[in-house]
Amino acid sequence: MPSQTVAVVGVGTIGASWAAIFLAQGYDVRATDPSPQGEAFARRFIANAWPTLETLGWVVPGASQQRMSFHSSPTEACQGVSFVQESGPEREDIKIETFKEMDAATPKDAVIASSSSGLLISRVTVKCAHPERCVIGHPFNPPHLIPLVEVVAGEKTSEDAIAKAMAFYQAIGKHPIHIKKEVKGHVANRLQAALWREAVSLVADGVVSVADADAAIAYGPGLRWALMGPHLTFHLAGGEGGMTHFMSHLAPAVQSWIDDFKDTRVTDAKQLLIDGVAEEAAGRSIADLQQWRDRKLIEILKVSSAP
Repeated sequence: MPSQTVAVVGVGTIGASWAAIFLAQGYDVRATDPSPQGEAFARRFIANAWPTLETLGWVVPGASQQRMSFHSSPTEACQGVSFVQESGPEREDIKIETFKEMDAATPKDAVIASSSSGLLISRVTVKCAHPERCVIGHPFNPPHLIPLVEVVAGEKTSEDAIAKAMAFYQAIGKHPIHIKKEVKGHVANRLQAALWREAVSLVADGVVSVADADAAIAYGPGLRWALMGPHLTFHLAGGEGGMTHFMSHLAPAVQSWIDDFKDTRVTDAKQLLIDGVAEEAAGRSIADLQQWRDRKLIEILKVSSAP
């Protein structure tokens, strides 16, 4: 990137988390948010995240929380930056107007990325004069810890913008993947939605409780998934013959399970899930669970990033 300055448009939970890792990696951050409490929230979030980033060794020499400036609008925040990370509300109408404003204010060689978890960048950029430099840069929560970023091109996005976005995310220690075709929810969210649909089906059919469905993942395949995805997992399941043996000898059984899946609507089990999660949480608040999750994530990240 020609400039070490990035803009973060929208500093709620996702945007503030992005700001934290950008700052930790030595960038100057120009932030904006329409909420009167936006700046205070972002600075508090970053201060709380900083010790974790230091523990992981992700704070580079010269990095400082004080290198974030706060601005009144996207137009002001986007002045002179090399990269923009937009993390506003997940509403297409709002993003269309925000992208129009950012596009008009951002240097033409800069990339503009959206953290959207499911919207299509081709639709979000319909009012942009330069949609060719706009991409989806979808993180997983919390972005300052989770390495994955899904980079998705729109119908008019240039190859250069994709290359710049991939390089930028790699430079700050992320693991970007290039999604080659626009689909609602991108890839990782669709994968976890497919798993959740079957988990809900099993709970709704009385096969298992909410807590035990969660345990079936957390204490089983989830441990392997922290290191490798389903394809490489099944490659190892094939033994010495790898995926070739798996496809010949084990895949038919897996296909029979898939054929037994039901077309479940998760909303039909709404109260069952709410009650089940409340029982599983056992009185722990959202803040308690977030703190527990982040402590565990730190340990997993230390292991997964080791050779």
